[in-house]
Amino acid sequence: MTQKSFLPVLYELVRAYQAFESYSTAHIRTLGLTASQFDIIATLGNTEGMTFKELGDKTLITKGTLTGVVDRLEAKKLVKRVACNEDGRRQYVLLTKTGEAMFARVFPEHGEYLAQVFSGFRQQELDKAEAVLKQLKSAFQAADLNSEEVV
Repeated sequence: MTQKSFLPVLYELVRAYQAFESYSTAHIRTLGLTASQFDIIATLGNTEGMTFKELGDKTLITKGTLTGVVDRLEAKKLVKRVACNEDGRRQYVLLTKTGEAMFARVFPEHGEYLAQVFSGFRQQELDKAEAVLKQLKSAFQAADLNSEEVV
């Protein structure tokens, strides 16, 4: 593949993500949350909590930003921190009862909001898009592993 042949794909991938982020964030703000706050609530929903490391890995929010977002969610009484019994240096973050109620309300509502965009696609198109994105992700992960071996 020549260098030029992948650039339009890369451009459209970035532009699609930016359009998604803009559309999604606009709705999340109507729910009284920031995108990062929603991400944490959605990630913690239906779990017994996670360590900061697990939460950072699943949300892709940097550690410094994650601490501030959790602080703000804690101030809203949506999450709480619980010390880890095995390792006092680690803390778990989990939804409070209020946070669980928020998750139960906003997660399905946001899913329905996003579904409106996808309703114009046939299932075959969605399946194909998913397969191509998985293939692209795998290629980047394999390249990342190879670059770690070289270093």
